[in-house]
Amino acid sequence: MPFIPHTKTDVQSMLGEIGVTSIEALFDEIPPQLISDRLDQVPNGLSELEMLRSLGERAKQDDGYACFLGGGSYDHHIPAAVWDLTTRGEFMTAYTPYQAEASQGTLQLIYEYQTMMASLTGMDVSNASVYDGGSGLAEAILMAVRSNKKNKSGRALVAQSVHPNYIAATRNIVKNQNIEIDCLPIDSSGRVNPNGLPVHVPPPAAVVIQHPNFFGGLEAVDAITDWAHDQGALVIAVVNPMTLALLRPPGEWGNKTAQDGAKLGADIVCGDGQPFGVPMASGGPSFGFICCRASLVRQLPGRIIGRTEDLDGRVGYALTLQAREQHIRRGKATSNICTNQGLLVTAGTIYMSLMGPQGIHETATASHRQARKLRDAMLTLPGVEPFFDGPFLHEFAVRLPQPAKSVIAALLQHKILAGLDLGDFVPDVQGAEHGLLVAVTEQRTDDQIQDYMAALSATLSL
Repeated sequence: MPFIPHTKTDVQSMLGEIGVTSIEALFDEIPPQLISDRLDQVPNGLSELEMLRSLGERAKQDDGYACFLGGGSYDHHIPAAVWDLTTRGEFMTAYTPYQAEASQGTLQLIYEYQTMMASLTGMDVSNASVYDGGSGLAEAILMAVRSNKKNKSGRALVAQSVHPNYIAATRNIVKNQNIEIDCLPIDSSGRVNPNGLPVHVPPPAAVVIQHPNFFGGLEAVDAITDWAHDQGALVIAVVNPMTLALLRPPGEWGNKTAQDGAKLGADIVCGDGQPFGVPMASGGPSFGFICCRASLVRQLPGRIIGRTEDLDGRVGYALTLQAREQHIRRGKATSNICTNQGLLVTAGTIYMSLMGPQGIHETATASHRQARKLRDAMLTLPGVEPFFDGPFLHEFAVRLPQPAKSVIAALLQHKILAGLDLGDFVPDVQGAEHGLLVAVTEQRTDDQIQDYMAALSATLSL
C-alpha cells in the first residue's frame, strides 16, 4: 500500500470529527514548560544529493585499512550471497509476520534461525530477536529475576570481565525495575578466580559470565557455573557465537547434571550476532540473541516461531509465542521490544546456512591462528608484554611502553586500525591507558600482520 500524506482538508475533517480545532490541542495536557519549539542539537537538513555526497566521502575514509578492532564487533568475511539475498524485496521490506498465510517465507527463515542458534548454544529454544548484545543481557537479567521464583533478592552478579558497554546498558534498562547489579571481581589474570568465591547473603538471582570475556580471556566457566547453581542462582552466559564453533556450548558448562543425566549448564545465553554476516558499519546496527532452557520459555522476550502441519499434512509456520506488551496484557508482558532487528537476523541466518558448521569452524580456527601469530610477534618487541596472561581465542590485550592512544594514532597513518584503547573502556583498571585490545580475524593476512609489526616497531622505537 503506498504512503499517501494527508491534505489540509483531510486534517481539518479529522479534527472536526473529534471536536478539536488544531493538532496542538491534542497535546494540551503537556505542561507548557516541557514543550520545545526547536531542536538546537539537530543540524540543518541536507538535500538528497548533498546527503549522498557526504556519506560517500565518509565511506571512502574506510577504504584500504587493515582492521584489528574488536570489543564486540569483528571484521569477518561476509560471502557476497548473504546481502544479495537479504536485500531482496521479500526480506528487505517485509514487516512483522502477523499474517501467517502471507508470511511463510519470513516465518520459515526465523524458525531456521532459532533452530541453528539453539543448536549452537546448546539451549532448548531461541528468540528472534533483541536489539544488540547489551539489550540482550539486560533482557536476560530481567528474565532471570522473573524466573527465579525461589530468590526474591532482585540482585544480579555480573563479572567485571563482561563488556563494560553491556554492563552500562544493562544498568540503564533494569534500574527502574529495582534490580541491583553488583560486580563479581576479577583478579590479576583478567578473569574471575573460581577458587574461594564467597557465598553471598542474600544469594543473587543470577550470575553473569562472559566467555571469551571482554579482554579475550577464557573463563573457568565450569567452576563458576557450579558455584552459581549451588547458591540457587540462574547462570547467564554472554558469548560470541563465532567462538562456539571451537568452545563447548554454554548448555554444557559445569559438572552438575540433571536427573536425566544432561549437564545443567547455563540457563540463559545471550550475545551479539554481528560476527554472523553483519558488517561492522561503524559500530552498528547489529542483532542481539537470547536462548534459554525450555523451562524458562514463557519469560523469553521477543517472539518464537513454531513449525506445524495443516489439515492436509502440509508443513506451515506460525507465531507460537509473543510475549511483548502489544500482544498480551501489559502487566504480563516480558518486554516492550516491538520492532526487532529482523533484517539483520535474515543476514545471520543466510550466513550460517552458507557457511555451515565446517565453514564457521574454519573461520574461528583461522582467526585463532592469525591472532597467535600477531600476539607472539608483538611480545618480542621491547616493552610489550601481556596485559593479562592465560588462554585466548582471537582477541587479546597487551601492555605497551607508550600510551595506547598515541600508538593507535601512529598506526592509523599506516592505514592500520591497531586496536582499542583499554583506557576508553576500563579506565579504573590499573595501567589501562597503556592497554591495547587487539582482535584478529580470518581476513587478516600474513602480509598485513607483517605490516602491523613493522609499523608498531617503528612507532615504539621513536
